[in-house]
Amino acid sequence: MTTYFLPLVNWSNGILMIGVFVLVVVLLIVVLTSLMNSGKKS
Repeated sequence: MTTYFLPLVNWSNGILMIGVFVLVVVLLIVVLTSLMNSGKKS
């Protein structure tokens, strides 16, 4: 049973890490684009 649960836990952890990384990258891009737009407007 443990042999089946270990890979699932590893996969879930990897997906969570990738999901958090993607969210951080998207937030950074949105902030940068908003700053560039505000800079162009001013």
